[in-house]
Parts: sequence; structure tokens; C-alpha cells
Amino acid sequence: MELMELMVRTLGLLSLMGVAKGAINQSNTASQLQWQLQQQQLQQQQQQQQQQKLKFSIDFPSIVDDFYEPHLTRTSVIFGLTKVVNASQVNAQCKAHLRQVQRGILSKQPWAMKVLDASGTKPSGFVYGQNYWLGSREACKGVQRPVGITLSKNFDRVMHQGLITQLAPFDMDYRVLYLRHNSPWQVEIKLMSEQIIHIGLCLPSSCSSSEVQQLAAEYVGRGMFAESDIYDIRPEVLYMKDLQLSESFYQRTSFRLLVSCVLITAALMLCAQQLLAVKKLPSSGEDLGLAPAESELWRALHSLLRLQRLRQLVSCYDVPANWSRIFAIRESTPQEIPIMNGLRSVCAIWIMIFHVVWFMYFTVHNKIVLISYAEQAFFQYVSSAPLLVDVFFTISGFLQTYNFLRNSAQLEAVRQNGWQQNLKLFGKLLFHRYLRLGPLYLVVMALVDLVYAYIGDTSVYHINERFDEMCSSHWWRNLLFIQNLFDHRDMCANWSWSLACEMQFFILANVLLFLYAKHPRLTKTLVATALLSTIAWTYGIGVRIKFQLSFDAAFATGTEIYTSPFVRVLPYILGAITAWSLLELRPQLMMGELRERCSWHLALLVFFACIYSTIRRDLGPLLAISLFVLGRLSFSLSVCWMIVGSAQGRGVWWSRLLEAKGFQHLSRLSYAIYLLNPLVIAFFYSLTNASTHADPFMLCVVTCGFAVIVYLTSILFSLAFELPYSNLSSILLRRSQKCLKDA
Repeated sequence: MELMELMVRTLGLLSLMGVAKGAINQSNTASQLQWQLQQQQLQQQQQQQQQQKLKFSIDFPSIVDDFYEPHLTRTSVIFGLTKVVNASQVNAQCKAHLRQVQRGILSKQPWAMKVLDASGTKPSGFVYGQNYWLGSREACKGVQRPVGITLSKNFDRVMHQGLITQLAPFDMDYRVLYLRHNSPWQVEIKLMSEQIIHIGLCLPSSCSSSEVQQLAAEYVGRGMFAESDIYDIRPEVLYMKDLQLSESFYQRTSFRLLVSCVLITAALMLCAQQLLAVKKLPSSGEDLGLAPAESELWRALHSLLRLQRLRQLVSCYDVPANWSRIFAIRESTPQEIPIMNGLRSVCAIWIMIFHVVWFMYFTVHNKIVLISYAEQAFFQYVSSAPLLVDVFFTISGFLQTYNFLRNSAQLEAVRQNGWQQNLKLFGKLLFHRYLRLGPLYLVVMALVDLVYAYIGDTSVYHINERFDEMCSSHWWRNLLFIQNLFDHRDMCANWSWSLACEMQFFILANVLLFLYAKHPRLTKTLVATALLSTIAWTYGIGVRIKFQLSFDAAFATGTEIYTSPFVRVLPYILGAITAWSLLELRPQLMMGELRERCSWHLALLVFFACIYSTIRRDLGPLLAISLFVLGRLSFSLSVCWMIVGSAQGRGVWWSRLLEAKGFQHLSRLSYAIYLLNPLVIAFFYSLTNASTHADPFMLCVVTCGFAVIVYLTSILFSLAFELPYSNLSSILLRRSQKCLKDA
């Protein structure tokens, strides 16, 4: 029994051990299965991640769709264009390239990120006139070729390794899209084109500008642009620039004329140098070892230069002689009025400073701040600088009358001549006036046409005043000096209006002076009538157009007030009356020393009081036009007193400064400075690739730089296109006087 029980227990134990072992085996099998299942799940997850990555690079993941794409579409114009390209009619290559840009941006490829970064988006400052969303032209170039910069490998950098070296897989170029906005959330000054948004875009070269315009119109038309909703911009696509010079540039008439003028002038200058060399040659006329062909050319030129009239013409272009004439400084003669040199020089530089600020307005991104500076007391000397044109009119009127009445021989000839002879003399005087002013003036007009055609194609800025178009259409107005008789918005080089006025005043003054030689009392009555008429005319026009002193109103009324010869003749008449008074009433103008010194200081006080009289610009029309008329009248009278005092050899410390000899040099360049400074300033501003910031300190630095550039340019142009013709005019006058004496 015990044995049986032992066997039963043993069998039970063995069975239990078997069960336990089976359980253990089953447990091990389950663990293996679970581990295998986990491995399979892990592999599946890895495969899914790889598929998601692959899908991200091709079809974009949903997370990017939810966060990045809507944001980029609404804020970035370049990305928005890639979104609307699918439904557009652009060429297949352009469409493929824009899609590739889109994929590159979403996958954060370095070249595509540079494209995104180089393209413009809205910066801050929109309310105050920030319409230049230009991005970076240089950064777009960096997509095409690596930036030339060397970085040490000794330092760890967080930047992406391909940020500098990775290039776009196709050609890209920088272009500018121009939109007109109608946002009520930007201060509107009403000075030309401040409502034009400039958007710089880094685009595939395969997309034409017309296709990009089409895409942009579709993009803004769908309301996808976030800024349109936030600031109620309601943009309208105007046009696009590829910033490339058009092929027609070299076919322009102005280009051919300018090249011809330069070549002819250079040839005449070389001939003038040859003439000097001929004078230094020995009388034997040796060939100096020249080759046969050169020797024949030398002899031919030498024989031509033997002609007296040709030698006189060529000698007008003598560069060393003209250079010496520009820089000559000498003692003033008793017949000269030295303060005129200082007035001309200071006013020419002063007007140039105004033009630096004026042309900055078209590139500055805080326009309101710039205008606010102009209305501050400290900057009145800049904002009121256009008044200084009256200084030139006063001096011109004075000199025209003074020189005519002082020339007793000519005055007597006019009295004795019949109307036909006087008509010939009048024509001769007009010819010499045109000969002195015309060549430089016409060369600058051609250069204006050429420069504005160039910047119209290549500048990132919208050029509102397309002088190239105006000059091509209305060149004959400038040729006849009548451009100021038309709308100031249609002028070729609108700063030349004063030259047209001066030529018209010159003709009018000569008519009156010829009449004065025969009928002095009638002429005095006519001059007094003209003086009262211009004052009454100005009042009438000012009241009719509701004239105001604010900048927007002053610009809008430029044709009626600013450039009108009927308004601007006032200082010319006052200058002429002053010259007549000085010659006819010189003994009565004597006064005591104390009274004279007080008069000098009073003249200076009136001068600056008129400059600062417009510090309040919110006046009513009647008060504004009264201040305008009385201010210009007082201003011109103060200048007249300075001229009279200097003519009599009197003065105070500050007038002695204006009479300094150094101003003789600048005075000779004042005509060239006046003509050239707007063109030079506009050209250099247009070459910048980023908008400027109105800052007083930097404005001073920029002004100094422009002063140097304008000064050097004026010397060059005066040597080539002003002094030679002034010399020629003098030669012709001397010849005519000699013929008159012989007769």
C-alpha cells in the first residue's frame, strides 16, 4: 500500500512538473511572439515615418498644410504666386519651376529659403508711407552664385551648411512688382506717387513679366493677401520691371545727339591742344619723326588751323585756358558788384540742398516724418529754399538794365537807329543770350532724357516724373524756352522753368529798354503798370484757386503760381528798377554810416524773416496769398539793397563775407550747378536698392557728398559745354563792335 501511494505521489509530482514545464514553455513562446509583434510594429512605424517623409517631400504633410502653408500664402507674395500657378495659363517651365520653389520652401531647402528671404513682405511703417517692400536684390543674386565670403572652419556655427553654397537648380532673377493701393490706413500727402507699393520678388527666369503680372492679379484678386484685409489695401496690379535696360535705349535720339556732341567737343578740344602745339613748333615745320600717314594728317590739320576764323573757333575750346578762367581769382574792378558772386554761389548751393531733400522724398519710407521736418523751425531754411530763385531773377533784372543803360554807345545807337536797325540789334542780343545759355542747357536736356530712360528701366523705384517721355514729346518747348507756359506736370526737366522765365524776361526787358531809349516817360509808365499788374494778377489767381502754403496745395498749384511768368516777374522788375535808380539817382542814395549799417542789418533781417515766414502753413487763402506776395516783394527789396550797397563800396561784416574772392570761382559755376544738381541727385538716388530713412544727421552727410559730386560734374560740363560758347559769343561781339567802329 505504501508502495502504491509512493508511486501515485511520484506520478502526480511528475505530472505537475510536466504541467509546470509546459506552462513555462508556453510563457516563453508567448514572450517571443510578443517581442516579434513589437518588432513588427516598430518596423511598420519606421516604414510609415519613411513614407511620411517621402510624402512630405512630394505631397506635403497635413501638419504643414495646417500651419505653414496658410501663413505663407497670406503673408508672402512669392509663395502666394506658387499657390495660384496651378490654375493659371503660364508656360509649363515657369509652372514647374514655381512648384519646385514651393516644395523647396516647405521642405526648407537652403536655396528656396534664400528665395523666400530675398522676396519682399510688408515691413512696419505702412501708416507713415512705407510702401517699399523690396526684399533684397543682393540675396536674390546669392541664389544664383555663392556670396564671395570666406568663413573659418575653426568655429562651430548653427547655420545650415548649404546656406551660402547651395544654389537654385534653375536661373532666378530679381524683379519689382508695382501695386496701387487704396488703403485708408496710410497718411495721404497728395505729392505724386506715394500710393504705389513696390514689392521685390526673386523669380524663376523662365517666367515672363507678363505672366507674373497675371499671377499677381489672380493672387490679389482672390483676396489671399492678408495685408489687404488688415489694412484695407485693395491692391491693383500696375506693372512689373525686370530691371533690365531695354534694347531701344541706344536707339534714342538723345543718345545719338549726346554722343555726337561729346565727340565733336572732344575733337575741338584736341584741335585746340594741337593749335597750342603748332605755336610751339619751330618755324621749319619739322615732322618730328612721324609716320607718313600721321605726317600727312598733321600737315592737313596744320593748314586748316591757319584759317583765322577757324583758329578763333578752335581756341574757344582751349581746356587749359578755360580751366584757368574757371579758377581765376582777382581783385574786383570798380564797375563790378562783388556781392553778386556770393549771392549766386550761396543760393545755388542752398537750392541744391533743397533738391537733396526733394528727391529723397521719392525714395524715403517715412515720408510723413520728412514732411514734418520741413515744417519745423530749424528746417525752414530748406523748405523755403525755392524762394531763393527770386535772388537770381533780381540779379538778372538788375544786370540786364544796368549793363544796357551803362553802355552809352549802344544806348545812343538805339536812339539814332530806325526800327529795322534796332530789330537787327535786338536779334543780335537775343542770339548772344541764347549762345551763352543754350548749349549747356540743351546738352543737359538730352542727358535728362537719357538718364530718365535708363532709371525708368533699371531703378527699383516707380518713377513718377518720366522726363524721358516728356522730353521726347515736348522737346521743342525747351528749345524755345517756353516750357513754363504749359502745365508743370508736362515739363521736360521741370526745374528748368526758371531758365524759361529768365529768357522771357530778358526779351521783355530788352523791348522796354529799347523803348526807354526813345520814349523814357512812356517806358516808366509801362514798368509801373507791369509791377502793379503782376501783384494784382497774383492776388487774383491765388484767391481763385484758393491758394494755401501747405506742400500738397503748393505742388498742385505749381502751374498757376510757382512757374507762371506773370507771377514770377515781380523780382525781375524790382531788380531793373533798382539798376535804373542806382544809375539815375546815385547822389541821392548817400546816407550816414550808422543809418547805412542799420539798413544792412535790416535787409538781412527781412531776408531771413521771409525765409521763415511760412513756418505757419495752415493759413486761409487770402492770408496765404497776401503773405506770398508781400514776402516775395520784401525779399526782393532786401536783395536789391544788398546789391546797391555793394555797388557803392559799402557794407558790414556779413556782406564782406559774401564779397570774398573765393565766391568768384563758384559764381562762374552757378549756372552749371543749378542745371545739373537735380539730375545728379535723382540719378544717384535711383541707383539704390533699398529705401532711405529720413534722418537729419545722415541727411547732412548725404548733402555733403552730393555737393562734392555736383561741384566736380559742374566743372566738367562747364569746361565742355558752357565756357567755349561764352568765349565764342565774346569773339563775335568784339568782331561786331570792330565792324561798327570801322563803319
